[in-house]
This record gives sequence, C-alpha cells and structure tokens, in this order.
Amino acid sequence: MNARDDFFGRAYPARWWHRLDDGRLQCDLCPRDCRLHEGQRGLCFVRQRVGDAMVLTTYGRSSGFCIDPIEKKPLNHFYPGTSVFSFGTAGCNLACKFCQNWDISKSREMDRLMDRAAPETIAAVAKRYGCESVAFTYNDPVIFAEYALDTAAACHELGLRTVAVTAGYVHAEPRREFFAAMDAANVDLKGFSEDFYFKLTGAHLAPVLETLEYIRHETSCWLEITTLLIPGYNDSDAEIEAETRWIVERLGPDVPLHFTAFHPDYKMTDVPPTPPATLTRARRIALENGLRYVYTGNVRDVDGGTTFCPSCGAAVIRRDGYSILGYELTEAGACRHCGAAIAGRFGRFVRAFGPRRIPVRIAP
Repeated sequence: MNARDDFFGRAYPARWWHRLDDGRLQCDLCPRDCRLHEGQRGLCFVRQRVGDAMVLTTYGRSSGFCIDPIEKKPLNHFYPGTSVFSFGTAGCNLACKFCQNWDISKSREMDRLMDRAAPETIAAVAKRYGCESVAFTYNDPVIFAEYALDTAAACHELGLRTVAVTAGYVHAEPRREFFAAMDAANVDLKGFSEDFYFKLTGAHLAPVLETLEYIRHETSCWLEITTLLIPGYNDSDAEIEAETRWIVERLGPDVPLHFTAFHPDYKMTDVPPTPPATLTRARRIALENGLRYVYTGNVRDVDGGTTFCPSCGAAVIRRDGYSILGYELTEAGACRHCGAAIAGRFGRFVRAFGPRRIPVRIAP
C-alpha cells in the first residue's frame, strides 16, 4: 500500500523499527524502545504493530489547526512578530504528571482527530493565510515524525519555515532526519535531575541533553529552551544553577531560555501555581551565570518578556505577553543603539501579528 494515498488513514507505514528474535517488533524512534506483539501500541499510543509492520495511526489527522504568534511557541529570536500556522495530533512518548496539554497529548480517542489534511494542503493553507512558518506543536511531533517530515518538505517547497515544539526524547537516527527538516525548535528541558525525569515524566534526562547538544552543534536549526518551574520539584536554586551553567558551558550563552509558570493540571492538581517571584529568581540566576537571553512566561512580566542587547543593555524588543511594544533591531538583527548583533533569525519587521489566536478549519 502507498501510504501517501491513505493520508487520512490508520495504517501509514512507520519508519525506524526492527524485528526481534522473539518475533516482537521494536520501535526505534525514541529511547523507550517499545517492543510490540500483534495489535499492541507503544507508550505514545500512535505507533502500532499491525501484522508484520509498524504503522503510524495519526498520519493526516490533527487535533486542530490554529494561527498563533511565533512568541507563543515560545520563540523570541525567530522572526519576531510573525504568525505561525500550528497543529498537532494526539499522544506523547513521555508520561508527564504535570502535563499542561494533557487533553491532547494523553488522548486515547483517535476519533477526536476530526481535522484532516495532507501535508501539501497544510502548506498551501498556511501560505494562503500569510503565515511565515508552520509549527508542529500541541503534542510532541517526534511521535508523528513521518507526517511532520512530509509536511516540512511541502512547506519548504512554498518558502515556509518549519518549527518543532518538542521534549527532544528521540533516538539518534530519526533525530538527525527530523531536525534537518526544522528551521527552529523549542525544546522542553523539563528539569535538571534524573530523579525528576524518571519520577515525573517516566523518561530519562540524558537523551534530552544529547538532543540539545546535537541541535546546537550539528544542525542549522535555531534553538530555544523552555523549563516549566514546578513549586517544590524543580525550582530550587541548586537545580536552576546546575541547568543554566550546563547550558552556558555546553550550548553557549546565546541560547534563549524561557522559564514558565506551572498551573495545577492533570495528575498534579494539588500543587500550587508557580509564584511570579520564582520566575524572577530563576531569571536572575540564569543571567548571573552568563546566559544573555532569559525570559519568563505564563505571567505578566514586561522585563521578563523583553529582549535586551547584551552589549549596551538597550531594550531591543519590548514585549508585553505576546504583544511587541517596541522593536529596535535592524533587518540583519543588530541593535539600533550600538550595532551589536543579537543572536537569532531576523528579517524585515513591519508590524507584529499580535497576541491573537485564530482557529482554522481545513476541509478534508
């Protein structure tokens, strides 16, 4: 069967798997290495064994399409002020107890994926709406890599950029192909201890750190990082110190870091929201450790959302949430006050898309 003829389908041939001596099929997409008997699904729920092959059950099926500001991904140094066409599917290869998007990422109801579109359709619609990029988001695009890669190719054909919002939990071979097709990525670094990762996400820290180093040093994909700070779990001075020092030493001081506020959700409704003071403290520690671009999110904080020139200290992109209040960069991304280059991907800035969110329906 040619899977491209069945993009709505439930039997798109998956890549990155092999047969074991005992007859099971092992998925080689992520470090979970799920080993499946006939009919079984991996932990992500969307990769399934059907007969003697692995299939992706969500190819061409989305939980929804929406036009967002690029800052919502969050990406503050990737063509600021532009709009991005966003979509995801269902499922996830992590098991985060604090998931802020659990209704999609933990969904086991495939029939909720009512919005259906071929990769070429997504690219064409995004172009028609004037978006400059397409984001694979809402749930982790690694688990629908085949669909994301085909869509990325269709986007690039039309001159659109591609963005991945991911936890970075992926094996080396698919990682190489996946990020070669992405123009930017925001990776969730969910904490900075193996204990946190194992107990709260059911995963491991090391593969995520490997992904971060790979993106930063082996690809041309623009990288930003987000850490959701959860009171009492990953918000200590010691852990923030360790994380930010690692980023400076292993990735460099120019990688933007976003500290965002947790709100009670999913299996952690008994944990209080993150106080704004925690984000301010984390941002101060990161700046003191040498990171040049540190942001706060999910709170009202103009300073925490503003990009400052690391050379002269001027506010070169002043933000209030997803709104841009002032823009003082040249088309090449240099500070208009002192001429210093700001790390990122920039272009001609006319006006910002703004904070609005526009749902879009695509007819099958």
